[in-house]
Amino acid sequence: MVAKTEIADVKTNKAIEWLKWLIVTAILVTGIFCNWYYQEIWVLWRALALVGAGVLIFFIALTTEQGHALWDLAREARLEIRRVVWPTRQETTQTTLIVLGLILLASLLLWILDSALSWLVKSIIG
Repeated sequence: MVAKTEIADVKTNKAIEWLKWLIVTAILVTGIFCNWYYQEIWVLWRALALVGAGVLIFFIALTTEQGHALWDLAREARLEIRRVVWPTRQETTQTTLIVLGLILLASLLLWILDSALSWLVKSIIG
């Protein structure tokens, strides 16, 4: 008997999730359509209406499982960024100079190779 109740709860939750995403989609499409249809209204009012719709969409989407998972991912990413050890200014400058030097060296080698092959082809063709 418990299994049937759990299955019914899962089906109800999935239906509610679909309904929430349908509402989010409807608000988004309505906002885009209204922004296009009411072009004669001052842009500031249309922008404020779209921002309001966006905030409403955000909060409705956060109540879904996917929205909650995305919010958790964003929080974890923010915590991970705080743990990153960023290089000092000196390390950044030194690394940049090394990369630029290697690019210059590779460019020089490719130029020499191109010139040598060009000379070889000219001498063969005439």
